[in-house]
Amino acid sequence: MGFLDKVYQAKERIKNVAIHTPLMKNENLSEEFAAEVWLKREDLQPVRSYKLRGAYNKIFSLSDVDKNKQVVCASAGNHAQGVAYACFKLNIKATIFMPATTPPQKIKQVNLFGKDKVEVVLKGDTFDEAFQHARKYCEEQSATFIHPFDDEKVIAGQGTLALELLDDQQTSIDYLFVPIGGGGLAAGVCTVFKQLSPHTKIIGVEPAGAASMDTSIRNGVNTSLENVNKFIDGAAVKRVGTLTYEICKNYLTDIILVPEGKVCTTILRLYNEEAIVVEPAGALTIAALDFYKEKIKGKNIVCVVSGGNNDISRTEEIKERSLLYEGLKHYFIINFPQRPSALKEFVNSVLGPDDDITYFQFSKTNNRESGPAVVGIELKNHNDFPKIEEQLKYRKYNYQYLNENEDLFTLLI
Repeated sequence: MGFLDKVYQAKERIKNVAIHTPLMKNENLSEEFAAEVWLKREDLQPVRSYKLRGAYNKIFSLSDVDKNKQVVCASAGNHAQGVAYACFKLNIKATIFMPATTPPQKIKQVNLFGKDKVEVVLKGDTFDEAFQHARKYCEEQSATFIHPFDDEKVIAGQGTLALELLDDQQTSIDYLFVPIGGGGLAAGVCTVFKQLSPHTKIIGVEPAGAASMDTSIRNGVNTSLENVNKFIDGAAVKRVGTLTYEICKNYLTDIILVPEGKVCTTILRLYNEEAIVVEPAGALTIAALDFYKEKIKGKNIVCVVSGGNNDISRTEEIKERSLLYEGLKHYFIINFPQRPSALKEFVNSVLGPDDDITYFQFSKTNNRESGPAVVGIELKNHNDFPKIEEQLKYRKYNYQYLNENEDLFTLLI
């Protein structure tokens, strides 16, 4: 049986569990990029991500012997919810390993979907560490492991998304933007499109701080990253799958790396302009359009919105990362004279009328002529930043710019 047949088989298995999500034209994005931009709304699945497709197809396909064992998985959140939902529907026990850093909202949702069928175990600080704990536990308990991406049935389940796109889109799809974490979705979609719509260009999108697929393809071998930026937790893996790497290296047209701050800007924009709530990984494909804007003009574009499991407690961090990326927030260590009115003089002489101090931390030092303060300045226009630096130098302030000093910035802010 060919892989495409397995995807059609998966479509039948999941049809009463995973919904056929809508493909919606976005007028704002279409106007901005002079293209027809459509959003595949996987954030509207029962578990608010596409992961239900692959998880259910895999667990449904288990032998009776394996179904009688408990199943085990590791996940940063969305795969866990898919497994939990599937296990409750199929009356199968599951032990789910998640990083200790997983947002509480995602843990709560796993328990909600799995109810009495699920036990959540928090281990490690990253997906990869949780994965290792899950593998060890699985071997000790002779349980059945449900891989989040490196499994043919999981990949086939994710590939059902591509069948829906081809059913729903009346005109030919020129570019399809797909997020990449471990590569399961990209591998499934690529394989279907290469057989049924080979002219469509498939653009994979990874976080700049977790570019495991891009690194592997450039190296010509599946490569483990030493470190990843964990902010986009739904797509931050150190190593992609063996199967997914082999498929993606042959079928992906291109990979775009999107800075985490750009993703944050996109999250806020989708919420404010479209009333769409997406998690960081869910915003990747839309954030990537800016980096492809010349190529997609006049084209028919689809972006997969992969998930909407965002934690409201992260809102302030998302806003901060967006402002930093857009050049609207700047941090300095500034030595101020220890005398009255020093801060007032700084505000009047250095800041413009629309600039604002949003962070100030100062410790007065006895018997010193000056003392350092950490100052955060928010601008209305990023083009005003050179004027601030110009005034700091002109007024002979002793200062250090923190935004470009990652270690010091992380320590102080």
